[in-house]
Amino acid sequence: MKTETTHKGKQNKKDSKDELTLVSLINKWREYWVGLNHKEVANASLVPDGDTSVLFTTAGMQPLIPYLLGKDHQQGKRLFNVQTCWRTNDIEEVGDNRHLTAFHMLGNWSLGDYFKEESIKYSFDFLTDKKWLGIPLEKLSVTVFEGDGNAPRDEVSASRWETLGIDKKNIYFMPKKENWWAAGDTGPCGPDTEIFYDTGKPACGRDCSPACDCGKYIEIWNNVFMEYNVAYAGQKPEKLPRQNVDTGMGAERVVAVLNGMETPFDADFFRGAIETLEAKANAKYKTSVHTEYAYRVIADHLRAITFALGDDMPTTPSNTGRGYILRRLIRRAIMRGRYLAIESNELLKAIDWFISYYSQIYPNLKSRQSFIRQEFKQEADKFAKTLSQGVKEFEEIAAGLSGKIISGLQVFKLYDTYGFPSELTHEMASERGLAIDMLGFKKAFEEHQEKSRTGGAAQFKGGVMEAKSAEDELKLARLHSATHLLLAALRKVVGLTVEQRGSNITTERLRFDFLCDHKLTSEELAEAERLVNEAIAADYPIVCEEMKLADAKAGGAIGIFSDKYGERVTVYTMGDFSKELCGGPHAKRTGELSKFKITKEEASSSGVRRIKAELI
Repeated sequence: MKTETTHKGKQNKKDSKDELTLVSLINKWREYWVGLNHKEVANASLVPDGDTSVLFTTAGMQPLIPYLLGKDHQQGKRLFNVQTCWRTNDIEEVGDNRHLTAFHMLGNWSLGDYFKEESIKYSFDFLTDKKWLGIPLEKLSVTVFEGDGNAPRDEVSASRWETLGIDKKNIYFMPKKENWWAAGDTGPCGPDTEIFYDTGKPACGRDCSPACDCGKYIEIWNNVFMEYNVAYAGQKPEKLPRQNVDTGMGAERVVAVLNGMETPFDADFFRGAIETLEAKANAKYKTSVHTEYAYRVIADHLRAITFALGDDMPTTPSNTGRGYILRRLIRRAIMRGRYLAIESNELLKAIDWFISYYSQIYPNLKSRQSFIRQEFKQEADKFAKTLSQGVKEFEEIAAGLSGKIISGLQVFKLYDTYGFPSELTHEMASERGLAIDMLGFKKAFEEHQEKSRTGGAAQFKGGVMEAKSAEDELKLARLHSATHLLLAALRKVVGLTVEQRGSNITTERLRFDFLCDHKLTSEELAEAERLVNEAIAADYPIVCEEMKLADAKAGGAIGIFSDKYGERVTVYTMGDFSKELCGGPHAKRTGELSKFKITKEEASSSGVRRIKAELI
């Protein structure tokens, strides 16, 4: 990793020479856990591997879920990572002093190795030792589980914190809603202990505690102790045979808090981009609350866009799913740029800054710079045309009004169809002496959000993670094996440039996205289908082997996720037809797959095609 760069800019409380930067925090994190015999799990793609419950990787522990559920990890029992995450449920909140679309989660895990006392000691040392973060003891407060009818009070954690030097008055026992982790109504669960930093703000009252939202206490780390399991809804938690530790620390938040900053947008990982934008804008960042808001939205979105387009499995703009969210971020950034008189081409300079800065963490990002710029520019050019149509639509709405108020539905149409933020519609309306119905807009927006959530839930119910029976599991395993055969067939028909770019499997069908520069002809589709069925008829055994990554590559195994694995990987082989790195599940033999049929071929995004198929 390259050495970190220094960025000029306004400092809050700390001089630049003393400032904790994102790069220095990540470097400390890596050095610390390696010294404790933990193996680093490589940063996983933002596109979840085999998990249809979410569109993006939303948490550092998400790629580790199979191992927290009991599967052995190739790299051992002690692990840590630095994971880029994307969360899209707070997009409308971005612009305040804390919400971010993309962020880095620092995590460490014990898979049946150490437990509460050791985990707490490791966290304590990293936070307080001057070699690492050097936080004074009096700045730390912790919360622990107070116990209930199903699980006892967590005296072990409380006692451990006290013996390490945390004042008893700064150890708070909290109810289940505050200090209990569970994946859902069933499955692994357990108490957690959360670590808070005291900002020095005055207490909000006699009962002020880390449970308050007054801003005095900021959570910086959470240690989850998975010691129980709930087999069915309503069952009392039972002890797990293997107890795991799962911790998470938000890197951007920690950098801002420890530097005494009110917002992460003042930190080094945003500052240079904001300065780049200021050079072209009609107002400085701190001019007003409105300019601050605009700068933060632009900076947040451009950083998230850079990560999505620079990912190992890049998301590109489209009208559905991940592509739609990316398109929305690009358009929001452009619209906020217009507010500051920044042209879309000038936004590319901020993207270049992010690429340069984050290449210190992700060296491969630099090699993807031209692709990132190209995709952003193409979408910006498309939006310019859409924007002109939106302005025309606004003028027609304004001309057709019988009164002085634009309805909420009309405001929402401009937002949803043309990408107009309500604030822009409000500004354009004000120039003409008109008002907008914001309550009506919010109602229309919330109804749209509700429909989106319902659709997402339906997608989740059909996904790999939601098999409801042994029969469902078998169907999913067979269709998963079919995707391997399909990829192998496409590489034979189209060429070795074909690479997987996404997969979604339900109990009824598979959906497979792959790199390809053209629409497949009917002859190519027929040949791919024939080759898959030929492999099924051959009834190859589906062999699962664990081996060194280097041996897997040398043996011809393919897999776009290969860089996230450790020294040992799992390889699935189907005769001489397919050999891939994969985490399963799979059928036992290809003959179990019956007949394979391609039902549709279409564009997924720029340079990516999609095939839908089923087993009949």
